[in-house]
Amino acid sequence: MKSRSLYASMDPRKLPQAMVSTAQQRGLDAVLRTITDGIAQCPNTVLTRIWLATPNHLCEVCRGRDDASDHSRWLHLVASAGVPRDAQADYGRLDGAFHRFPLGERKIGRVAATGEPLRLAGLRGDEEWIADSAWFAHEGVRTFAAQPLIFRDDVLGVLALFDRGLLDEEAFEWLRIFADYAAVSIANARAFDEISLLRTRLEEENLYLREEVTAALGMGEFIGESQALQHVLRQVHLVAPTDAAVLITGESGTGKELVARAIHDRSPRQSRALIKVNCSAVPDALFESEFFGHVKGAFTGALSDRPGRFEVADRGTLFLDEIGEVPLAMQAKLLRVLQEGEFERVGDMRTRSVDVRIVAATNRDLKREVEAGRFREDLYYRLSVFPVHIPPLRERREDISKLALHFIAQSARRMNRRVPRITQAVLSQLAAHDWPGNVRELQNVVERAVILSQGRTLNIHLQSSPARENGISSPPASSAARLATREDLKRQERENISQALRLTKGKIFGSDGAAVLLGMKPTTLASRIKALRIKKSQVDS
Repeated sequence: MKSRSLYASMDPRKLPQAMVSTAQQRGLDAVLRTITDGIAQCPNTVLTRIWLATPNHLCEVCRGRDDASDHSRWLHLVASAGVPRDAQADYGRLDGAFHRFPLGERKIGRVAATGEPLRLAGLRGDEEWIADSAWFAHEGVRTFAAQPLIFRDDVLGVLALFDRGLLDEEAFEWLRIFADYAAVSIANARAFDEISLLRTRLEEENLYLREEVTAALGMGEFIGESQALQHVLRQVHLVAPTDAAVLITGESGTGKELVARAIHDRSPRQSRALIKVNCSAVPDALFESEFFGHVKGAFTGALSDRPGRFEVADRGTLFLDEIGEVPLAMQAKLLRVLQEGEFERVGDMRTRSVDVRIVAATNRDLKREVEAGRFREDLYYRLSVFPVHIPPLRERREDISKLALHFIAQSARRMNRRVPRITQAVLSQLAAHDWPGNVRELQNVVERAVILSQGRTLNIHLQSSPARENGISSPPASSAARLATREDLKRQERENISQALRLTKGKIFGSDGAAVLLGMKPTTLASRIKALRIKKSQVDS
């Protein structure tokens, strides 16, 4: 009697439509589900599964085993569907005893290794090769069939079917045709996913590159001849050609990002992107997604897969600015990826590998943060393989005049104005200033002066500059009796920032924001607000 399992359940006239339905799917997951779900709807189908050879895909089980160094020689279960007799059974699960096969071992592995199909009909359930005879008997399996998934002479994996009927030659041939179409669809879906990932990475890289260009236009190149600056440059030249982790320390506005960019540009990774993460601007709940990415549906608002900064920075450099702001709970996961080069996207079981060079920066004293229990000691030592400290501008006063002249020319060029002349007296005044906001404050003061300049000579009145107006400059070093303590300075800074926020009604960003008033980057201001624990109630009062 002719089988009425797979082939007989399908109208031959609808066969092309079934193939088209599979081919129309774009992503790999959708293609796999369409294949297995379609076969599972046929009468007498117990279980249908797809195993694929998936290079560079290390499941959690694989990672914990050492019986195969080459995991590309293993088949991994990627799709499963069926109609069990036990309503509680879940045939859509991808784990279990048979979710992976070495190529060449057992029947699934041999089909993949040889590229030869297999059909075993009239099974009783007591055959020696059957690993779970009780399951065979309970489900009434009569036929086992396996077709290799072949695309351009390359065996991608295996499509297997467990059926309660006696699958005949005609039905087996139909399964072969379906497997051929399935292989093409899987190959196309893989290519589509790779293109989508590359496009996403390219878009991310372009975004970061635009940010880099903007930042480069702001800070310019290293300007100055002081011994302190030359020492920093020598350190950059020493460490740049290596892959060592670098920890850049220094006050806000000293040019830590500029040093990070210099290290990247002089490294073997210069052809890849320098990806920046401002840790102070990332909400605590989003750190993991920001670093490692997420898959669609991982959380509310995750409408599509998104690579994290580590993934985008693969084979490049990742600059972790304000590293001291990373929450303690997140530091362990950060340490893992630094040590092992492996991570998982949020909501994904797949372990991904990256090759990233880490450059971190902070204006905090991380040793004190370690002592206070706010920063992991092992992470600190992992980051500070090669520490680079950038001295504040007041410790390299001989560079101030050159920097001022550079920023004057830069600002005038950007505003399409004639470069104004600056007197030696004004330059001397600039050199005597303490510049608590460092190079960034100097740049902002000069730019403001160029905007206000009406004649050929540039006039700068430091007593009315944003820094002086708000009282954040350091006291003269010569007046020991007037020296402020660390707590005094912190309290003064807190009051100063609060006043700026009150004047701008809490606005940080934009031309009328508090950052402009204070002469600092908005992201730096956001970091200081967080570090100083300035509350909205304090601003409103």
